[in-house]
Amino acid sequence: MSTTERPRILVVGGGYVGLYAARRILKKMRYGEATVTVVDPRSYMTYQPFLPEAAAGSISPRHVVVPLRRVLPGAEVLTGRVTTIDQDRKVASITPLVGDSYELPFDYLVVALGAVSRTFPIPGLAEQGIGMKGVEEAIGLRNHVLEQLDKADSTKDEEARRRALTFVFVGGGFAGAETIGEIEDLARDACKYYPSVKREDMRFVLVDAADKILPEVGPQLGKWGLEHLKKRGVEVYLETSMNSCVDGRVVLANGLEVDSNTIVWTAGVKPNPVLARYGLPLGPRGHVEAEATLQVKGTSHVWAAGDNAQVPDLAARAAGNKDAWCPPNAQHALRQAKALGDNVISGMRGFPQSDYKHANKGAVAGLGLHKGVAMIVMGKMKIKLKGRLAWYMHRGYHGMAVPTWNRKIRVFADWTLGMFLKREVVSLGAMENPREEFYEAARPTPRPADAKPIQEQRDAEKAGAKAS
Repeated sequence: MSTTERPRILVVGGGYVGLYAARRILKKMRYGEATVTVVDPRSYMTYQPFLPEAAAGSISPRHVVVPLRRVLPGAEVLTGRVTTIDQDRKVASITPLVGDSYELPFDYLVVALGAVSRTFPIPGLAEQGIGMKGVEEAIGLRNHVLEQLDKADSTKDEEARRRALTFVFVGGGFAGAETIGEIEDLARDACKYYPSVKREDMRFVLVDAADKILPEVGPQLGKWGLEHLKKRGVEVYLETSMNSCVDGRVVLANGLEVDSNTIVWTAGVKPNPVLARYGLPLGPRGHVEAEATLQVKGTSHVWAAGDNAQVPDLAARAAGNKDAWCPPNAQHALRQAKALGDNVISGMRGFPQSDYKHANKGAVAGLGLHKGVAMIVMGKMKIKLKGRLAWYMHRGYHGMAVPTWNRKIRVFADWTLGMFLKREVVSLGAMENPREEFYEAARPTPRPADAKPIQEQRDAEKAGAKAS
């Protein structure tokens, strides 16, 4: 039983699904009906589709995150990790940021851990790679890229200059194509302020093991996006993988070798591996197996949705695709979270639960300022857009999809100011180690072996002062 008088609904993960599911449950349940507890290692939710724009400086990084405690005032928010779950005892093991682990009983469980970067055992990747799953990485990438321009403009070493001005991106899906498009825009704008750096001096390389980029928007728009990036000077290598990147020496399967200080990894995602310790049925790729109601197979008290769940796509199956599963995107995550919240309330009250069914409405992608692709699905008709109009669709959709009106207003304010003010191109690389300068000033300096103790020196100084 729960340690509280009321049953506890434990939400594991405070991302898109966790946040919206918790809000829905709090909205639907009666006063005192249950305790909602949300556990996440971060105290905020990150709207990941905005990470490329945050990395390029088009949006303030603080505006792409939503503080959990502010938007979930009726819930318990615990900053930590759920490391294991005992389904028989209905107890979760919580590891907080500080202190010892402890057990937390629950009555109902929502699994919304999301996904982590999918990586491979490539030599040098862990040491050299930069991911794009969190706002910290987006800020770090922005500072890193601008720092490379600082280095290139200041050095006389041609090899160091080439390394600094070579940017390698691995992965041609939404994250990879959008990030390289935004960062190329940022670098193009920033180099205007560096006398010895021109766009022609920079080298942008996009690598993907597939035979196309942006598969989510269809082959026609994906091909347009590919040609668009090439026209902007981006080298694209398809059906190619990265073999190694030890010490920044990037070696591709096609034989190309380049030296680079910037290696951005966006080659897909995978379910959080901690799911294996939750005692739940997992699919072939590590996703939690869920029914159309979002209830985990074989359970009556567990639900799952989003990137960590394998949910049947009933709309696609009705159209003839008998083995379709919901793709891991924000469109499904938002709607699944609301359906999940309703079903948790229904399950708690003993009422029938509803199946999740949503037909794909299309996809949008931004490739930098005023550039993008969009596929809008209206019934059996598909509207394909590219260029500035598609970019407006991209911003309009995600601007309205970001959680809370507080964040919507701030994001649109950032975009409005960007129409009149120039992009900021300041590198704040010291943010990664803010105490370094103070440490250098405050650390004890080695004293010569014949030096007097500090107290003796001070006594001598005082005596000298009195004598004078």
